[in-house]
Amino acid sequence: MLRRTLNLGILAHVDAGKTTLTERLLYAAGVIDAVGSVDKGTTQTDFLALERQRGITIKSAVVSFAIDDVTVNLIDTPGHPDFIAEVERVLSVLDGAVLVVSAVEGVQPQTRILMRALRRLRIPTLVFVNKTDRAGANCERTLADMAERLTRSTIGMGTVSGEGTRAAVSVPCADSDAAYAARLLDLLAEQDDELLAAYVSDEADLSPRRLRDALAEQTKRALVHPVFFGSAITGAGVDALMAGIADLLPAVVGDADGPASGMVFKIERGAAGEKIAYVRMFSGTVRVRDRLRLGPDMEDKVTAISVFDGGAAVQRQVVIAGEIGKVWGLAGSRIGDRVGDEPTPPLDHDFPPPTLESVVVTRDADDGARLRVALAQLAEQDPLINVRQDDDRRELSVSLYGEVQTEVIQATLANDFGLDVAFREATPIYVERPVATGEAVEILHADSNPFNATIGLRVERAEDGSGNEFRLAIDTRTVPLYVYKTIESFAENMAEYVGQTLHEGLYGWQVTDCIVTMTRCSYSVADGPPSRRGPTSTAADFRKLTPIVLMEALERAATAVCGPVVRVTLEVPTDTLGVVMPALGRLGATVETPSLHGRLSTVEAFLPAARVRDLQLQVPGLTGGEGVLESSFAGYQPVGGDPPTRRRTTANPLNLNEYLSQLAGRAYSGAGAHAG
Repeated sequence: MLRRTLNLGILAHVDAGKTTLTERLLYAAGVIDAVGSVDKGTTQTDFLALERQRGITIKSAVVSFAIDDVTVNLIDTPGHPDFIAEVERVLSVLDGAVLVVSAVEGVQPQTRILMRALRRLRIPTLVFVNKTDRAGANCERTLADMAERLTRSTIGMGTVSGEGTRAAVSVPCADSDAAYAARLLDLLAEQDDELLAAYVSDEADLSPRRLRDALAEQTKRALVHPVFFGSAITGAGVDALMAGIADLLPAVVGDADGPASGMVFKIERGAAGEKIAYVRMFSGTVRVRDRLRLGPDMEDKVTAISVFDGGAAVQRQVVIAGEIGKVWGLAGSRIGDRVGDEPTPPLDHDFPPPTLESVVVTRDADDGARLRVALAQLAEQDPLINVRQDDDRRELSVSLYGEVQTEVIQATLANDFGLDVAFREATPIYVERPVATGEAVEILHADSNPFNATIGLRVERAEDGSGNEFRLAIDTRTVPLYVYKTIESFAENMAEYVGQTLHEGLYGWQVTDCIVTMTRCSYSVADGPPSRRGPTSTAADFRKLTPIVLMEALERAATAVCGPVVRVTLEVPTDTLGVVMPALGRLGATVETPSLHGRLSTVEAFLPAARVRDLQLQVPGLTGGEGVLESSFAGYQPVGGDPPTRRRTTANPLNLNEYLSQLAGRAYSGAGAHAG
């Protein structure tokens, strides 16, 4: 019998019970003999000492179990919003997901963020309403909450008897249940014209089997989301969920004979400090001693492989399509790398970026070099940490999501690297956007141009949130193809040079939401054409000249510094609006007109990201403990007053002497001259 593979993510708002559900699934599948406890630190997937101390998931972890002929690679993900980047990386490799919702707390802010991402990426998803045995559990209310705040495309697959008590049990809906069949048909007919026609004409051929097949088909297409009920603590409803995982989610037999293609979604270090890459294989087979391509320009030799089997990673000689392998030997690998000879599906995520940064300081001044190494290794595991090094001040700073992540990094540096560090007060991470259009050109052999190339660049504003784009608008005959071989490779390299320059704009912040177009290009060769003066142009000339021209164009366009903004939704008692609204104003919020709903009112506002924590602390006191706050990243808005600046970590190309001195490796002194 051919075994199918399903890579399954377990996702939830923090404390909804997903790690306990993972334990229960492993127990029900016979992988473990007893269900571990999050509180006692005995779970299979919270393997870090820090996770066990805190009782939260920090790093994604993979375990494996079987349901009939399906091998499930289950990935337990963090629930705390500070670790949303870890969840984002996991979504890249999933075939399906189980979203866990508490029957007591219902839909929570992180639940909404996760479901939006799952639906946008069209990842087939089941919902498990957990904690039906807890006091205050209300499954009917939770279903209604999901329909209103997540998606209408849900269908309850059962009911709960003894809700809110330890004796709560899940009762699956029977195929003969007319009310269930009617609800299911209503939902499925929205996406199936044949079912709709049969429904309207009252055909008798709407058998339970036909409805069940249609449910499986639409679930696998991420059109509908079956909802199961139960308790991970008691095991109620878990058997029905496991049957749903096997029957309703898209497990497949991978093409082991196809071209090798996979993606690195997690990096960790082994006991000896060696790099271990977690690779999801989409196609083909990778063997020990294979040379594996990492992107277009790098290859590494695979030295060992482990594949998840029966709850553990076991040594094997191969990892094949559909599987997740731990691969040794890929020293150059980074999270997000495509591996193999064939492209993998592109990433399409829009989770919020970190909005804060903080300088990390060692208590012992002699630990600076060790701190750099440690942070570099942490950045391997979480690229959004984004370590910045200021050599002049001998400071290291990291990007952050919030206080919990800060505490975790601090504890990790202490526990894993023996470093005692402190974090200075976190400050917002701003961005720069072009205000207008600016153009600049440096001509080959001109007095102001120290490099053997001609480059012209135009910078213009793009749509907010669109990122950066590089375009070519030149005669391809002016490109030195003896250096770059193809126009495509020239464009890729120029886009890389442009991207590196845009890391630090006029005020020191990342430049975003702009279009950079190359408008002029020329090169030199000793015996011509196009220039007979020589010397021959090299790739280094284009790489080094690009920052000068781009910063000149950016200076002419001018940039606006923009700060991160969060959209907050407050549900508060109506009689507290008189104190809530002024408090929002004091925090610098832009407040929309409140919506009044009798005793409760909803207030929506845009707030600087740096002030969200202040609001969270104030809400209980302002609302007598009854206020509920949700927040979501809403982009960037221009800041008023003098633009905040950030010290550059590289020489400013607008100061030609300083820039050339850095390129030459000499310490710069003096004011220098402005590049004309």
